[in-house]
Amino acid sequence: MELLKQLITRILGSGLLSTALVLVRAVTVLMVLYVIWRCYTSFKKGQRRKDPVVMLEDAATGAHFPVLYWENSIGRSRSCDIQIPDNSVSRDHAVLMRREEGWFVCDTGSHAGTRVRNKQITEPTLVQIGDKIRMGSTTLTLRNASDVPQKKRSMFTGFSKEAASPFKLMLVVTLIQMSLTLQLMIGTGEFRLYPAAPFVILFTASWVLYFFSRRILKRVSFEIETVGLLLSSIGILLLSGEGLDTVKMQIAAFGIGIVLFCFLVWFMSDLERVMKLRLYIAIGAILLFVANLVLGKDVNGSRNWIFIGPFSFQPSEFIKIAFVFVGASTLDHLQTKKNITEFIVFAAICLAFLFLMRDFGTALIFFACFLIIAFMRSGSFRTIFLILAAACFGVFLILQFKPYVAQRFSGWMHVWEHTQDSLGYQQVRTMTYIASGGLFGLGLGNGILKYVAAGDSDLVFGMLCEEQGLLMGMAVLFALVLFILYARSDVTRSRSTFYAIAACAVSGMLLFQAALNVFGPTDVLPLTGVTLPFISAGGSSMISVWGLLAFLKASDERTYAARRAGRHPKGEADEDTISFTPPRYSPNDPPTPRPRVNTRAENTDPRSRGTYRVHISEENLSPGQPRTRRKDGDRR
Repeated sequence: MELLKQLITRILGSGLLSTALVLVRAVTVLMVLYVIWRCYTSFKKGQRRKDPVVMLEDAATGAHFPVLYWENSIGRSRSCDIQIPDNSVSRDHAVLMRREEGWFVCDTGSHAGTRVRNKQITEPTLVQIGDKIRMGSTTLTLRNASDVPQKKRSMFTGFSKEAASPFKLMLVVTLIQMSLTLQLMIGTGEFRLYPAAPFVILFTASWVLYFFSRRILKRVSFEIETVGLLLSSIGILLLSGEGLDTVKMQIAAFGIGIVLFCFLVWFMSDLERVMKLRLYIAIGAILLFVANLVLGKDVNGSRNWIFIGPFSFQPSEFIKIAFVFVGASTLDHLQTKKNITEFIVFAAICLAFLFLMRDFGTALIFFACFLIIAFMRSGSFRTIFLILAAACFGVFLILQFKPYVAQRFSGWMHVWEHTQDSLGYQQVRTMTYIASGGLFGLGLGNGILKYVAAGDSDLVFGMLCEEQGLLMGMAVLFALVLFILYARSDVTRSRSTFYAIAACAVSGMLLFQAALNVFGPTDVLPLTGVTLPFISAGGSSMISVWGLLAFLKASDERTYAARRAGRHPKGEADEDTISFTPPRYSPNDPPTPRPRVNTRAENTDPRSRGTYRVHISEENLSPGQPRTRRKDGDRR
């Protein structure tokens, strides 16, 4: 043992070690970039083809309208998924939607009303294959997508040859964890054994989640979890350089966050359950705000913390999850003004509480999320401009009546004139230590910024760049940017507008929060004191980001595929196999309409239940088939 210690000491004292560690950090950055990019490309390779699930037949003309999505708007407007050329039909007349029990029709306040099986409906009504749906003077019959059975084929073909294996990506994540742990153990000039503890916990939690998702739940995809585990590992091991006492709570929050992630993914599997409980979620969020005002204590000028014995938590972090739940909506609820009004009122209440708590950074994040949801629900730039104008006027009034707010940001763009006072001390140190870290950093545990107030939370991007280099900092931001691309691609195939809106809201919220954390300490934006998702110290933040990650996971079309296998409405094919013959289309027919996130402007690609392999022969084409319209009215 004594000889081993002498050998380690001699190696640590040699000049070759520092060179080797720089090489290790460079390779670690390359592995991080590889995992992030391959997770995104693997997701793209797992996309499925777009084919009708069922058809609607016009009884009078014999025209067939393909139903491509799990929530379809029906009406006279061009913006509808299924456009009915009938003046007696309202512009937004009804919604045809798929749920666990089957297909439902819901009237959305039309003038003529909607009848199913010759009965006027006032609530979502189950329709079977062959049932007649009357809207105005038009009668539509729900039909199977095929009338001539073909050989059953697998609906999901799995990952393409170009897609990366989730198992291999997890092995690379483990190598990254080992690399960071090695830096902690020998990178400070002395051998330290304690970094092995967080490594063992991260390793165990990562692989338990992997086998639970892939082997027990039989889920095809694991990209979202892989990126979350990667970023969490970087953050926890970065904080481990300060000692085990600092990182204990972060590790516990990491475990709680994973449990919350799994629970929310299960919870969102049933949209009816979600829509029924949204009101209670909103009430709970408001009560949590009230508790924060009554029981909270001022920390750095903001009353955003509640202390219970030795523990503390930040309620606004958990309310972010509730905010997305209340803001997202299914298509049938989306077309009612009452639902939109409720969300606007809820958002106003949240922003008012944050103002009273003087938590302006979190208020900006909530407002950015509100803008995204408002646009997704309305599709109107005019609405967004009006909201921004009202917000600017509100900020002007606040600055007039609360001048101390402006004083908090008076050092912005002038921090080098305030190097020794509170207006610029943190920003100047952050930029200095980022520069000292260079491209590959000084090594975990060797930084100085961690000794500055909030160095491991509000200024953590500077700490990351100082110890792991600017390239690692850019890689982490690259992962957060890809959440936007992931959501944009994912939203095009979501089962419901609820998932589509939630995915875009969450990805936008995470990216905007990261921008505030990065640009605040570097004096591009005012310093607002928000955390960097997955990286900053803070148990509430870690739990919250894993909860938000569940929305992205739920929006992935493959997440619930295994659970729904074999559970399908009467007249539809099974999840795993399907007999399908394409409907007869005219060569002059336009392309099928692009799917929609909302009822006005936003379009997305369709979501199907799997990959259909279809061969259309010349004899199946008929010139008398119906025309469907794109939203913009173009024809093929």
